[in-house]
Amino acid sequence: MLLTDTHTHLYAEEFDTDRKQVIEAALKLGVQKFYLPNVDSASIPRMFELEQLFPDNCMAMMGLHPCSVKENYKEELEIVEHWLNTRKFVAIGEIGIDLYWDKTLLEEQKFAFKKQIKLSLQFNLPIVIHCREAFDEIFDILINYIGKARGIFHCFSGTLEQAHKVLDLGGFKLGIGGVVTFKNAGLDKIVEQLDLNNIVLETDSPYLAPAPHRGKRNESAYLFNVAKKIAELKNCSIEEVATITTKNAEEVFNSSKFRV
Repeated sequence: MLLTDTHTHLYAEEFDTDRKQVIEAALKLGVQKFYLPNVDSASIPRMFELEQLFPDNCMAMMGLHPCSVKENYKEELEIVEHWLNTRKFVAIGEIGIDLYWDKTLLEEQKFAFKKQIKLSLQFNLPIVIHCREAFDEIFDILINYIGKARGIFHCFSGTLEQAHKVLDLGGFKLGIGGVVTFKNAGLDKIVEQLDLNNIVLETDSPYLAPAPHRGKRNESAYLFNVAKKIAELKNCSIEEVATITTKNAEEVFNSSKFRV
């Protein structure tokens, strides 16, 4: 069984004491691919170091996270573009808009999002979208790139209507993680009505650990819990979930052709 964690921050300081053991534990459970979204210029060296330690398993993205869009965002975007011109990546991410923490830099976040979408088209890469309390703002931008932009709506937790709006754009998958196991989140009811061909699995570790680990540090090994829950919801085997979602991830990232 081959599982793919399409979104994990394994380079984060939360794993500094046991990173190798965490990855080995995930590998034993069948999680063979770990896609690493970048946050900002400070996270790049740590991400590259992890990629070098596990070159067959860890795949780097490049991007500026919306929560890292500050006064120096144009300088950060220049760094993103520099690295895209320097070496290969599997995606541009994570990018998007986050209005949960701060609404004062909305226009700057929009600028950064649009800029990075254009970079994704220039470099023929998928995008990995962070969307928190900003679905309408993000969709209003993406609607201009129908048939061009492609990628993943990371940590999707919207309504069924929003899910269909994303899928109708063409070229996008929905990233489903630990929230699907939360009793009162309602995401399980949405996933029940989605085709497995439209889903990829993720942990967003160290965040959003699934039940029964909720509230603790998340790990890529817990992707097994996410897959198990989806198998229950779809009334199929966990092996089928693993096979289809991994194929979906490969379709998005085209990882079979990727080499650092």
